[in-house]
Amino acid sequence: MKLYTGLGPNPKVVHIFMEEKGVEIPLVEVDLMGGENRQGTHLGRNPAGQLPTLELDDGRCISEITAICEYLEEATSGPSLLGESAEDRGETRMWVRRIDLNICEPLANGFRSAEGQSLFKDRVRLFPQAAADFKLHVQERLAWLEGLLGDGDFICGDRFSLADIMLFAFLEFGGAVGQPLDPSLKKLGEWYARIATRPSVGATAG
Repeated sequence: MKLYTGLGPNPKVVHIFMEEKGVEIPLVEVDLMGGENRQGTHLGRNPAGQLPTLELDDGRCISEITAICEYLEEATSGPSLLGESAEDRGETRMWVRRIDLNICEPLANGFRSAEGQSLFKDRVRLFPQAAADFKLHVQERLAWLEGLLGDGDFICGDRFSLADIMLFAFLEFGGAVGQPLDPSLKKLGEWYARIATRPSVGATAG
């Protein structure tokens, strides 16, 4: 296998997931800033020009971070990051879906349509008129999430999971591009600090 990767929170999700699982896959850096991901060779692997993309041994490619992580969960050993039981896996997937749709997607769109506009204007459809609304939606959904968190250390209570990885990677990115976590969200702030100390996060820093 090979993982075609580069800058951004999406590759970070898969990198942390791999570290947590103890999986080593050869990495091939794709120049996002130079637009290499939008050129013919990479488009042959991923028609959407996205990163990361996992190339399997038989030549097939898997994109979309949840699909890549679920494949690695099934195809490799190491601690389960989706859940050992059907119930736990259902819970994890529920939270991943909530976080992806309500936080990750609008956060990324808010960045692309504002601070990242010069980089992305010729690559994807942007909505500069909606950038502030995207960002406001993220803050409202984070406050909503704060109210749903229980007393456990992680999104799924006492289980560290893909949901934690996804949310952390995007909140870390948001903090670097003008969308910081509201300090009044105490539970999320404490959760973020806990995740930031994990060895997998340190190993993927930078």
